[in-house]
Amino acid sequence: MTEAWSDNVVIENAGARVANFSPAQKAQLLRLVKLHIGNMEKPLAKAPPPVPALCGASKRAHGNSHYMGKHRMNIPSARGLVASAMLVLFSQGSAAQAPADDWIHLFNGRDLTDWVAKISGHEVGENYASTFRVKNGLLAVSYDGYGGSFNSQFGHLFYKTPYSDYRIVVEYRFVGDPLPDTPAWAYRNNGVMLHSQDPHTLLKEQDYPISIELQLLGGLSDGKPRPTANMCSPGTEVDIDGRQEQNHCVNSTSRTFDGDQWVRVEAVVHGDSIIEHIVDGKTVLTYTHPRIGGGVVKGHDPLQKVDGKRLTSGYIALQSEGHPIEFRKVDLQQLERR
Repeated sequence: MTEAWSDNVVIENAGARVANFSPAQKAQLLRLVKLHIGNMEKPLAKAPPPVPALCGASKRAHGNSHYMGKHRMNIPSARGLVASAMLVLFSQGSAAQAPADDWIHLFNGRDLTDWVAKISGHEVGENYASTFRVKNGLLAVSYDGYGGSFNSQFGHLFYKTPYSDYRIVVEYRFVGDPLPDTPAWAYRNNGVMLHSQDPHTLLKEQDYPISIELQLLGGLSDGKPRPTANMCSPGTEVDIDGRQEQNHCVNSTSRTFDGDQWVRVEAVVHGDSIIEHIVDGKTVLTYTHPRIGGGVVKGHDPLQKVDGKRLTSGYIALQSEGHPIEFRKVDLQQLERR
């Protein structure tokens, strides 16, 4: 009778094999583990054969599922440990793609150098009423110069450089009260726009850039759940679980953050392949194949909205939607293209 592997042996073998994988192979293996981690139901009869190399566009998760299904890690008590081990290995793989000192501080803590504002009703480059400003080392979004009325002047602050494959980290907190005519849905609501169109292609009256939004929400202190790191899709579409998502916004599985506490949110973006939202170090939402399409964007140039076009790269922008917010960190780490 062959002895089943212990939890530690499973992790040690997994770690030994993954150690020599490329970053892309580690990321692909992680997807496979996530896909099949729920299948761990029976003890292994014998040690599985070595995991084959996973690489190439033709060997996506669905293309290799037969392998993981046939040789799945079948130890019930190891489920959490194996998942943790794979996540650690993935993190190590991502770090290997760009050393820690390769982090880019998009916000330098002093001024808005390398950023450009575009606010609805105003020309690109006009930071109306100093909506976006630096105060006490924080990037603040304020409306004290609006004369008491927001008047649907939705705005965005764009970083100068477009990116394709990267990890972005933001730390934010909501402060104060929104202007009286701020829409109810915009209370304690902001966002980081990913794969956005060039700010210079937005028309004067355009409300939102064509982009994918990493939505930042704050709790309303009413005891009701209001997760952050959600996904919204102004002028875009994505797939979730292999199917086109029909809703404009999709909630993540994050907890609710009430009050003015600082919150850390991350997104790992791989071109037009896969995007993950992360809160408290845990992935709370994953979607794939971002592309232009759908609605919920007004006043845009029709030539910029080419439905079906894959979003392989784009600009990053911070929103202004009527509720004051502060950012103390906006950092980016470039990753290898998959």
